Amino acid sequence: MGWIKRNLFFVIVGGVALGLLGLAGFYIYSGWARNSEASDKLTEVYGTLKNLQSQSPSPGNEKVDNAKIAKEQQRQVQAWIKSAEKYFQPISGIPASANVTSEAFAGALRRTVDALQREAESAGVTLPPKYDFSFSAQRPLVKFSEGSLDSLAMQLGEVKTIAEIIFNAHVNALDSIQRGRVSTDDAAGSQGDYIEEPSVTNNLVVMTPYVVTFRSFTPELSRVIAAFAASSNAFLIKDINIQPAGASVLTAANSMSASAPGMMGMPPPAASPTMADKGVLPTVLKEQLLRITLRLELVKLQPKS
Repeated sequence: MGWIKRNLFFVIVGGVALGLLGLAGFYIYSGWARNSEASDKLTEVYGTLKNLQSQSPSPGNEKVDNAKIAKEQQRQVQAWIKSAEKYFQPISGIPASANVTSEAFAGALRRTVDALQREAESAGVTLPPKYDFSFSAQRPLVKFSEGSLDSLAMQLGEVKTIAEIIFNAHVNALDSIQRGRVSTDDAAGSQGDYIEEPSVTNNLVVMTPYVVTFRSFTPELSRVIAAFAASSNAFLIKDINIQPAGASVLTAANSMSASAPGMMGMPPPAASPTMADKGVLPTVLKEQLLRITLRLELVKLQPKS
């Protein structure tokens, strides 16, 4: 105690110094802990950056900002989708209603089938007897299976559009339009009315298949293909099967003009030398009637959420 009294100043200074050393140690430890944590985060960020840089494509660097380029390309794709919407115009159901009733659909079906039969007659297109355009199962009904009316109404609108494209091309005959089954009532229909392919749906579109069989010559076939290609509804021709229909047409130049005078009781004109007289056969155009089967897909955009 005597020594402490004699050296009190030294003891006080030593105690203060020891306290300061403790505080300094604590400060250094705290700083080291913060530096260690910051170092760990920096290592993590560096590792993430290195991983991103090694990916293909990478986000870029100070010269090439791939992230910015990707956002711009996304904007361009969205703009293209918006501009392409005019080629994906929806076909309205028949009747065009959100909640179709049995009474409304039964009446609309009868009127649509009757109208299509008249259109075919006006266009000179032969139909199968009493053809119902793939709705033979539904035509006599007044009540329909639950949950099927909206799908049936949509199919009726789409079948009408397809049939009118065929009529406007003035083909010789429409043999059938086939669609997918969407109702339990379809089980009672003619098997020739249906295909087994279902509609396919993804995040953007619904693709609904149809099969159309008709008879025509090549000019009418070209008009059908052109009409589907130019339609504002997105019809894709997936497959074309062409076979001879078992009939042909012979067309000889001036055949009608040569026979017309005799048919009207007038004497035929005096014979003149022809290529046949010189030992060369006349040119005859022979075109065969074709039976064509088209496999179509109607592409419909998903409703915007």
